[in-house]
Amino acid sequence: MDDELLQRIRRFRTDYFPQYQGQFKALVDQGQHPTTLFIGCSDSRLLPYMLTGAGPGELFIVRNVGALIPPYNGLHGLHGTAAAIEYAVLNLHVSHIVVCGHSHCGAMKALYEEISPEAKNLDAWLDLAREAALPVQVTPEALRRTEQRAVVLQLERLMDYPMVRQRVEARQISLHGWHYVIEEGEIHVFDVKTGSFVPASRAEHSGTGPYQDAEPEQGAIFNEVDAAWYKT
Repeated sequence: MDDELLQRIRRFRTDYFPQYQGQFKALVDQGQHPTTLFIGCSDSRLLPYMLTGAGPGELFIVRNVGALIPPYNGLHGLHGTAAAIEYAVLNLHVSHIVVCGHSHCGAMKALYEEISPEAKNLDAWLDLAREAALPVQVTPEALRRTEQRAVVLQLERLMDYPMVRQRVEARQISLHGWHYVIEEGEIHVFDVKTGSFVPASRAEHSGTGPYQDAEPEQGAIFNEVDAAWYKT
C-alpha cells in the first residue's frame, strides 16, 4: 500500500525546499518576524498562504473550528488560540490581525443543528459563535449572514484583549475581518464605516476601515459603536 503522506513530505524536501532554502536559513538565523496574525477556520478549503500570496515567515497562523476567539477572562487557562494572540502581539509585534471566516462553514451550520452528545468539546466551543446565529430556519443566505456576523463577533472579542485594544487605539495594530467565498474565489472584507462586507475586488482597503476617533472616557473605538447593529 502506497504511503501518500510519506511521498508528499519527500517531495517537499526535493522539490519545494531547494527553492526557498536560503530564505529558510535566514528565518532560522534571524528569527521570524511576521507582520500578520491570521486567525482562520480549520476548513481544508481555506488556504491562508494561497489567499494572501504570503511566503515563508510572513504569517503567524492560528486555525480552529470556525475561526473563533475565546474571551479574555484573566483566568490564564490552557487555551492555544488565546496564547497565540498574546504571543503574536507581545512577542512578535504583529501589525495586522486577520479573522477569516468562509462560505459553507460547517461550524456555522452546526449552530442550527443538534450536536452529537459525544462532541462535548465541540458543543462548548460553538458557544463562542451562538450570538451570531439568526432566529430563522437555516438557508444559504442565513448561513452566509451568520458566517459574516461571526467574524464581526470575533473582532469585537479581540478588543477585549488588553494588549490588542491598547495597540489598536495607538494605531499600532489594524484588525481585518474577512469572509472568503470559496466558490467565487473572492474575499469580502469588513468595512467598519459602513458595517458591511465588501468584495475585495471593489473594496478601498483590506478590511481595516477608518477607525472612529473616540474620546478616552468614551472607551469605544472599533466595533462597539460602528458595528453593533450588525448583530441584530
